Order: sequence, then structure tokens, then C-alpha cells
Amino acid sequence: MGVDVSLNSMELIEVSSIDFPSLEIYHKFRAGAFREDNSFVADSPKVVNLLLETDLEIKSILATREYYDKYEELICAKSIEKLFVVEKKEMEKIVGHNIHHNCMMHGIRPADTPLEMLDDTILMLDAISSTENIGSIARSAAALGVNSYLIPSNGPHPYGRRALRVSMGYVSRLKVHVYDDIFSTCRALKEKGYKIFAAEITEDSTPLMEVQVPSKWVLLMGHEGRGISKEVLEVCDEVVHIEMQEGIKSFNVGVAASLLMYRFKNSYNCK
Repeated sequence: MGVDVSLNSMELIEVSSIDFPSLEIYHKFRAGAFREDNSFVADSPKVVNLLLETDLEIKSILATREYYDKYEELICAKSIEKLFVVEKKEMEKIVGHNIHHNCMMHGIRPADTPLEMLDDTILMLDAISSTENIGSIARSAAALGVNSYLIPSNGPHPYGRRALRVSMGYVSRLKVHVYDDIFSTCRALKEKGYKIFAAEITEDSTPLMEVQVPSKWVLLMGHEGRGISKEVLEVCDEVVHIEMQEGIKSFNVGVAASLLMYRFKNSYNCK
């Protein structure tokens, strides 16, 4: 149950029961599953405020009065159906654990960007399993200007709560396309003129500093442990590796993706 209260120009719903029906998503967001309407939950002021600056559909905010006081102008610039106000201790009861922030948001993730509308530079993931890596790579891609993000349908989504937080919300700056089959997707990309580079160490892989970067490229990152399979490597145009000191086998996939994207975006060998 809740009652409407007025705070300056905002109509807030004061939460008096954690069983309020519209708060259900804040109970269940930890499961990581999206609802049929593609709902997501974001938390922390930094992430929520960045998302408020986008054109994403926002269904509700659950926050303390202090948050609403501080960011009234930003919140009022959006058309948000429900603004719930709650004490922090009650918010912790709703989400089921201790929290270190004072606001959460229920939004609708954007529709997938069609393959033909992606940019000339694409970061593509193959079977990445870590939600944190999904978010970290998204943040690096946004920072480095690689604005198209291709992810598999059987892995974590970048609008998952943890991925959103790690990306600091910057995934909202990217064109996201979720693919089902990596082989047919790679073929479609090659037909559109992209050269596909797989990040892997093989006997004939090209050192990063020697790679010749074309104007349209896809950089494919593999699984954290297994890397990229031989079958997938065979459909790529070139394999590239980062030069490392002897005895060091690999970078974390998020670090590797950042190094590769920086080199590709700043290559003087573009042709």
C-alpha cells in the first residue's frame, strides 16, 4: 500500500508496505531474468541518473526522499509513471539485502538494433559467461567509440542489473544486437563488407602491433576460459593476439578487449 505525497513538482507514492504490487520487480530482479516486456532494474544514483538522460522508457523509481530532493529537475524531465519514496531501511527489506545506495529504477530495455544498422566498427562476443565482463566491455567500448555491441542470446544481457552497474549505464550509449547463431551472423557481416578479427593466440595469429586495420571491422572476443573454438576461428578472416611477456598466458577478457579496441580505433594503418 502507498499514499501520494507532493514534493515540489513531483507526485511521490509513499511506500507503507513491501508487498505493494508495483514493487514486485524490485523483489525479483536478482534472478536476472527479463520479463516479457523486457524490463530491467538499475541501481545507484550514477547509473540511474545517466539512464534518465536517455530516451529509454522508465516505468518507476524507488528511492529515498533525499534522492528526489537532489535530482528533482532531472527526474521531472522524464515522464515516469510511478515515483516511490521509501526509507533506506525499508528499501533493503524490499530488495532483500543491504544496499549502499539510495535509488533504483525499473525501465524497459531498448529494442535490438538490426544488423544492417550497426556501425562500421563492432565489438562481438562469443559465449562470454561473466555478467561483470559484459558490463566492463560495454563501458570500454563506449569510452573508445566502438558503439556497436554484438552479443549471443545464450549469454548475459548488458541490461542485467550487475552488467548495468559495471558499465556505469554506458551500455545505453551502444547499439546492441543479440544474435542466435554465430556462424550465420559472421557470414551476414562478411557479406556487408566487414572483416572479422578473432582475438586468440594461434600458430599463425597476427601480433596486434602488426595488424592492418580496414575501415569496417568486427572484433570477436571469446569465452573467458575456452577462448574461441577452431570452428569459429575458421569463419573469421584473421586471428590477432596481444604481445605479452614470456610465461604470461593471457589477459582478462575485459582488459584484452580494451587494448584491442584502442589499437583498432587508433590504427595508422587503416586502408
